[in-house]
Amino acid sequence: MLMGHAEICATIPHAGAMCLLDAVIAWDEQHIRCRSRSHLDPTNPLRRNGALSALHLFEYGAQAMAVHGGLLARARAMESAVRYLVALRDARLAVQRIDDIPGALEVEAHSLMSTGDGVIYEISVTTEARWLASGRATIMAPRHGAGAG
Repeated sequence: MLMGHAEICATIPHAGAMCLLDAVIAWDEQHIRCRSRSHLDPTNPLRRNGALSALHLFEYGAQAMAVHGGLLARARAMESAVRYLVALRDARLAVQRIDDIPGALEVEAHSLMSTGDGVIYEISVTTEARWLASGRATIMAPRHGAGAG
């Protein structure tokens, strides 16, 4: 394990129980792989009526992207940039809910393209036994002064 839950929480803006990832298993300039068991926690803040929708797998992916950005900034001795999820494309889900899936989630994000303002990632979530979700997510830095004039 390269990074634990507490350090992940210190790296991304998600606090407390909303920090969904337990560990960073591997990362490099283009890729990050994280692990989580928070989908099994009955107090997971994303649960509704006791269930956790598979749509939330994309939040796990977004948090992996945020951790990756934080690690890249740290490696480059830069301040981590604020970025927002602006698009999710080719989203595919194999299940409807995830609170009943045993074992850990493996959350991966691969940087496909990066500019000064944003990054496009391919994200995927699997377990040891099966593929659960994948898609392409775009994150962008806010434009200062947008709409002014």
